Amino acid sequence: MYPKGNLLIPASHGHLEAILKEPSVEPKGAALVCHPHPLGGGTMHNKVVFRAAAGLVDAGLVTLKFNFRGVGASTGEHAEIEGGKEDVRDALDYLIENYPSKEITLAGFSFGSRTGMEVGMNDDHVVRMISIGTPVDKYSDYEFLIGLKKPILFVHGDKDEFGSIENVRKLADEVSKTADAELVVFENCGHFFDEHLNDLRDAIRDWVVRKL
Repeated sequence: MYPKGNLLIPASHGHLEAILKEPSVEPKGAALVCHPHPLGGGTMHNKVVFRAAAGLVDAGLVTLKFNFRGVGASTGEHAEIEGGKEDVRDALDYLIENYPSKEITLAGFSFGSRTGMEVGMNDDHVVRMISIGTPVDKYSDYEFLIGLKKPILFVHGDKDEFGSIENVRKLADEVSKTADAELVVFENCGHFFDEHLNDLRDAIRDWVVRKL
């Protein structure tokens, strides 16, 4: 069994189970991490989410990760992208209310990228974004990111099963016309970054430190 979250965040359907971790130094900002698809077994304890959150804490950010509705102790039932976006907004509201002076970095893996990036790009409290394993082949509507004005990091494996590197590179190139966009690609790496989890953590930490 996974450990229970250390807090419950109010949500439209009840609450979201979440885990909040603070860095060992005075926080330089706040961060939110969104997990992969609930129907595929995605939870806030996913190994990619765990490493991404660790990288954000390493960078000095107080970091929140949560379970989408219907996962773990979160109430409600899965409601695809629209429900996911509502949950991301509720998690963001928690950070905004409790860390009002902190800039927010929003990271999402797979389904968490698809829901989190759309919410984050339209929220003024979010100043930078991280899209991990961007599933451009599963969700063909990532054009919503075109015109983005915020810094964004794409982290991807060249053998990702849900987003070909060619399509992710094309998206990153389009986004870079208006935003500070960076793409980090790991070789011989699939969607779940199995042999590259520590590299993922380091890439996220290093990028955030540079952007703070």
